[in-house]
Amino acid sequence: MAVDPRLFGGLCFRFRDQNPEVAVEGPLPISSCGGWRGGRAVMAAVAANVAAAAEDQEPQHEAVPGLESQWLQIENKESGRDRPLRAGESWFLVEQHWYKQWEVYVQGGDKDSTTFPGCINNADLFEDQVNWRLKRGLVESEDYVLLPAAAWHCLVNWYGLEHGQPPIERKVVELLGVQKIEVYPVELLLVRHSDMDTPYTAQFSHTDSVDLVLRTAREQFLVNPQEETRLWIKNAEGSFERLCNTRVTLLEAALQTGQLIIMETRNKDGTWPSAQQQAVSTASEEDEEFQGQPGICGLTNLGNTCFMNSALQCLSNVPQLTDYFLKNRYLEELNFCNPLGMKGEIAEAYADLVKQAWSGHHRSIVPHVFKTKVGHFASQFLGYQQHDSQELLSFLLDGLHEDLNRVKKKEYVELCDAAGRPDQEVAQEAWQNHKRRNDSVIVDTFHGLFKSTLVCPDCGNVSVTFDPFCYLSVPLPVSHKRVMEVFFVSMDPRRKPEQHRLVVPKKGKISDLCVALAKHTGVSPERMMVADVFSHRFYKIYQLEESLSSILDRDDIFIYEVSGRSAIGDNSREDVVLPIYLRERTPARDYNNSYYGLMLFGHPLLVSVPRDRLSWDALYHILLYRLSRYVTRPSSDDEDDGDEKADVEDKDSIPKPGRVAGGSSQDSGPEQAGPSSGVAGGSRAPVDNSPGPSHWPQRARRKHLFTLQTVNSNGTSDRSTFNEDTHAQPYIAIDWEPEMKKRYYDEVEAEGYVKHDCVGYVLKKAPVRLQECIELFTTVETLEKENPWYCPTCKQHQLATKKLDLWMLPETLIIHLKRFSYTKFSREKLDTLVEFPIRDLDFSEFVIKPQNESAPELYKYDLIAVSNHYGGLRDGHYTTFACNKDSGQWHYFDDNSVSPVTENQIESKAAYVLFYQRQDVARRQQPQPGLRDPPASPACGSPPNSEFMDVN
Repeated sequence: MAVDPRLFGGLCFRFRDQNPEVAVEGPLPISSCGGWRGGRAVMAAVAANVAAAAEDQEPQHEAVPGLESQWLQIENKESGRDRPLRAGESWFLVEQHWYKQWEVYVQGGDKDSTTFPGCINNADLFEDQVNWRLKRGLVESEDYVLLPAAAWHCLVNWYGLEHGQPPIERKVVELLGVQKIEVYPVELLLVRHSDMDTPYTAQFSHTDSVDLVLRTAREQFLVNPQEETRLWIKNAEGSFERLCNTRVTLLEAALQTGQLIIMETRNKDGTWPSAQQQAVSTASEEDEEFQGQPGICGLTNLGNTCFMNSALQCLSNVPQLTDYFLKNRYLEELNFCNPLGMKGEIAEAYADLVKQAWSGHHRSIVPHVFKTKVGHFASQFLGYQQHDSQELLSFLLDGLHEDLNRVKKKEYVELCDAAGRPDQEVAQEAWQNHKRRNDSVIVDTFHGLFKSTLVCPDCGNVSVTFDPFCYLSVPLPVSHKRVMEVFFVSMDPRRKPEQHRLVVPKKGKISDLCVALAKHTGVSPERMMVADVFSHRFYKIYQLEESLSSILDRDDIFIYEVSGRSAIGDNSREDVVLPIYLRERTPARDYNNSYYGLMLFGHPLLVSVPRDRLSWDALYHILLYRLSRYVTRPSSDDEDDGDEKADVEDKDSIPKPGRVAGGSSQDSGPEQAGPSSGVAGGSRAPVDNSPGPSHWPQRARRKHLFTLQTVNSNGTSDRSTFNEDTHAQPYIAIDWEPEMKKRYYDEVEAEGYVKHDCVGYVLKKAPVRLQECIELFTTVETLEKENPWYCPTCKQHQLATKKLDLWMLPETLIIHLKRFSYTKFSREKLDTLVEFPIRDLDFSEFVIKPQNESAPELYKYDLIAVSNHYGGLRDGHYTTFACNKDSGQWHYFDDNSVSPVTENQIESKAAYVLFYQRQDVARRQQPQPGLRDPPASPACGSPPNSEFMDVN
């Protein structure tokens, strides 16, 4: 109801009855509130007017209490202004002069007193009468007093509020553990990214969340509910910073009055306007309006990043995970405070990629921001070296899980052994414990449960635990045979070296290699010596009992035929084997151009020499005979010329060498060997662990075609004298003068060799079924010495037997085929063809949990993506096959190139990581019947053959 304002001078009084608030407006018979007399009479008159005006409604007004009662209610320590503050409640500002006038009035005890304060007037607290903005620098108890909500409403009911003035309501906040009334709220300037010139000023409490700021901006700028927005803040230095965590308060986000808050809206193509300004666009004008099938989008190779592109394409084609990001469900679950996470940055970067790839507006996108984020949080992926797609996938799944973990504070969970309890009880407990610390969309989609059984070999103690897994790394059946290529050097100088391809046991010995070669050559294994030749010298001479695992596939292995009576350094044999090097004198510049260097060339030899013929002249003729295939004998005139220059007799003998065992050499002389001829490249220093000869005196030798010189095991420095106790291996060098070598040495013939028929043989690898790999994964194995198990019964570490069983499988099962094998001495990639089904992969025979026979689809899976690896260990290329969740069509993703394929092209030796989706999940995703089948027409493109695959 309203009363004619002319009666009371336009001042406003408000009285509250039991139901609606009744405001009475009217002129008071005074010039101002402070000079009013006869307060009781006027109060009665006001009450009479109110009663008359509301006579028809018969309201029941709240009676105005006595002055003493008013004082007690306002100054009450329990409900008045002296009571303790409580966070979140409202308090009101009252102008100090008015409140002091009220105190004088009520303490005087006379309602008719001239000290009646009149209606509440806070005009002195405002800067103007339009915006009603509070003056800056106001001080409590000097400019205003603070009243709790109950006291404020009492005063308004009793005395009213000046007409048109808003109540000055403020919240109680907790700052640094102290309760305070926030007199001055935070005033922020809100603008849109597309219109930075027209800010909207909004007030917020320090305890308000950043999400309230975002919602206020969306309401103010009329943003469509389906559109995605985010906030930026402009700092004092002019830079912009993302407000990622919208769940923090303005105080925690350090927002202050006057700061500019920019709201940007995601574009239809999945990009952000701010990202477009930073990135260099390479798209043509015709691509700007491109509209294609969502999800059919390539990823640019930034430089050896095909491994990352392959993993991203596989993960992007997991339907439930992609829908989770496209429908923005991740925004509510971003975990910014997880110490194990990446502050939500990995999840946001991946979400941006998914939204761009599935917008249908891109043929390909550049994942530069995502690559930068990955390198920031995982230093192993910094730079542009080639990596493993499965390793990146493992990091990405873990990073997404921690960034989206719904558990904000992880509690300590003690792992419990089964201790004889039923498997179902222990499994349920283990899964619940896992979910108490790990609860995210990644857990919902990819996590399953193992049953791990360990048995102590001594006491028979059985330990059963249930452990979660994110993917299965299944081994491939490995052949116990190994193919090795060797060169056989016969004692017959007329025969060229023969190349052989031998099949030997992987865990065999050098003797097995000799036995295999003997079947091809007819030479007894006892008459063979095996050596690793590198850079024209012997890197290592092997003993028969050494393991084949010490020989790498890239090593050049030569097997020499020697006399059955000979051995290196064995004094009990009639013959001794001497390692022979070939060297050529080459002019090298020094100050007077007179120095000559020596350069190794050709293939070294192992030559059997009878002990009774250990003289320089005899050795010369023996070597001349062994080299006769590619060294022309000199004429008698040439030999006579050489004899004239001889200064010693031919009967000088070579001292007998001491006991020598096979080994490698490591002396490094001042001269370096020359470039290799027919030897695999690389830079490795020979290693010397061989004992050696007695005393080799320096002798001047008859000069024929070449001279002989004792050298160190490296073949690069002469040794004229030796200590009897050193037992160094006697190595002999054949030194050629350049003119003599050019005249008598046939380099083409020396490098020639023939291939044995066995070189054409190929060890066929039979394909294996994926089910065989899974069976191998679940077989019993014995722990290795490096990873023993501590038995609580025996109180010591044991090499227990271990068996893994599948208890519960996830919605999407990732199967990693362990194609890369690493041991101490060897590394290899298994290119075995694994046959895997496209549909109906049945795990019912592998899951040991009691099964629901009425729902067989819980154990059947369909293939949705494959990560491929072409190439070898050192280089290679990754690609992806993936099935589009909307169309059901398979596509081949090769970096920024995408082409449709048929299902019969998917299975190959390159398959590395398989993604399977459970059939009941596919039904929940509402698949379109008929589209899952491949098209009858041939595909527009097909994956390249691995033989012609480009590598990074």
